[in-house]
Amino acid sequence: MNGWVLLAALGAVVLAVAIFTTPGYYQVGIASWYGPGFHGKTTANGEPYDMYAFTAAHKTLPFGTVVRVVDLDTGRSVVVRINDRGPFVPGRIIDLSYAAAEALGILDRGTARVGLVVLRRP
Repeated sequence: MNGWVLLAALGAVVLAVAIFTTPGYYQVGIASWYGPGFHGKTTANGEPYDMYAFTAAHKTLPFGTVVRVVDLDTGRSVVVRINDRGPFVPGRIIDLSYAAAEALGILDRGTARVGLVVLRRP
């Protein structure tokens, strides 16, 4: 009997660790991208915007936060660093650089339903 109790307790611990260490989405919503018209202009954190870098604009995440952006329809993902503010279109949660949007495969669509996973905060 004690062996079964120990086994059940161990199983509960393993399940709890699996549930609480699996990264969840910080935010789910619509992503868009911005590119050539902004290339070289100053971003909100003072850097020049480089449309070929893996960066993004977010309304509230601190500058320097590293985020995995997952296309919820295709499963493709890309990792970006937050260096700008936006998007300023209602209903959108992140604006990706041209390079990030290309890697995610959303250039032609323009937008995608995504989940954001915070990987590292500054």
